[in-house]
Amino acid sequence: MELAFIKCHGSGNDFALVDARDPALAGQDWVPVARRICDRAGPVGADGILLLVQGDKTHAFGMRVINADGSEPETCLNGLRCIGRAGLEALGLESASVKLKTSSAGVERQPELAPGVVTVRTIAGPASSDPGDVGLRVPAPVIDAAVPGLPSSRAFTALAMPNPHLITFVDRIDVDELVALGSWCEARPGLLADRANVSFVEMRDDGLFVQTFERGVGLTNACGTAMGGATHAAGLTGRVPFGQAITVHNPGGKVRVTAEGPDGSDRVIIDGNATFIYEATIEIGDELGPLKITRDRAAEEAAWRLATR
Repeated sequence: MELAFIKCHGSGNDFALVDARDPALAGQDWVPVARRICDRAGPVGADGILLLVQGDKTHAFGMRVINADGSEPETCLNGLRCIGRAGLEALGLESASVKLKTSSAGVERQPELAPGVVTVRTIAGPASSDPGDVGLRVPAPVIDAAVPGLPSSRAFTALAMPNPHLITFVDRIDVDELVALGSWCEARPGLLADRANVSFVEMRDDGLFVQTFERGVGLTNACGTAMGGATHAAGLTGRVPFGQAITVHNPGGKVRVTAEGPDGSDRVIIDGNATFIYEATIEIGDELGPLKITRDRAAEEAAWRLATR
């Protein structure tokens, strides 16, 4: 099968985006496709694949995400910006409601954050601290507190975005410590119903810096739900006010996040890039065929890199 896709990224969180509305793709098993395409040793390499799918009566279109390991998370807000751009452009819309795996989200075109940087707003939530929503087997919400059974004495805030997150604020991010704890969560311990994303967060003068070990991916350049969750957690713990736009940095770039808090139904709003790097086709079989670039979007990537210097 020859598969057409767009290589894209949100804050350096990169994907192969497929328009899966094509009836010829109905019934396709995307798990082996994702594992092959996402392999960093292969011709594409990505954190996951994004599938633009049909909507319904209340959603203009939908999104599925398949991680590099073949798992399917509830959502991915960096990926949602890319899907949002693709869906809005395909349908000639400025805004839309998008169907996710277990919830809905809004997407809107926004003025460019910087020259040449296509910008999309995502409106997601509500963020939840209910342990049942997080899949954390503890009797009460965990907000800036140690988690019984977790191999770390740090204070965490556990949130569902709706995918599960454990977020802790640190003076300095220790990547080795983050990877060790993320790997422990990735091993499906009894404490967690379906693993969890783990984020270490630094408070900085110009906002937050978030680094994440992402469920099904590993250490990543960016995780949109983690950036949104970190901002909501900062509001819950009094570190930043709810309702205020905050710049959130990550190894792959930055976004602008507003956690609306209880007065805004605990929604999280993220404005960030939706950068298309190239359009291509590739033969999918037992082995990947040669990558054929059909449209180079190098100018978009150059604009993003210039904006994040």
